[in-house]
Amino acid sequence: MAELSSEDVTPVQFAILNAVMDTPGIDQITLAGRVAFDAATSGSVIGRLETKGWIRREPDSTDRRRKLLWLTASGEEASLQMKTAVEQVQLNLLKPLNQEDAATLVRLLSKLVAGHETPV
Repeated sequence: MAELSSEDVTPVQFAILNAVMDTPGIDQITLAGRVAFDAATSGSVIGRLETKGWIRREPDSTDRRRKLLWLTASGEEASLQMKTAVEQVQLNLLKPLNQEDAATLVRLLSKLVAGHETPV
C-alpha cells in the first residue's frame, strides 16, 4: 500500500480499476462478482472513482437499469502507473527466492486463488 499511497487508492479501488481496464464496458453487477464484493460496496467505490475522474458510468442502451463502466484517459493512466508500482512490489516480495522457487510460489498461489473461484 505504501507504493500506492501517492495515488490515494485503496485495494478495492485498485481491483475495480484493473477489472474495468481488462473488460471495458463491463456492467456493475458482473464487475462486483469479478472482484468479489457485494453490489452496494462496489457501487459506492465506483462512485468515488467516478468522482476522481477515473471511471465513466453510462446506462446500457438496451437496458437502462444496467450501468456500464469504462476507464477515462486519466483513469487508464493512473491504473497503468499503479500496475507498475504493484509489479515492483511483487518483484521485491519475491527477491529472496531463486527463480525456480518464485515460479513455484506464484503457481501455487494461482492454484489456491483458482480453487476459491470455482463453485463448490
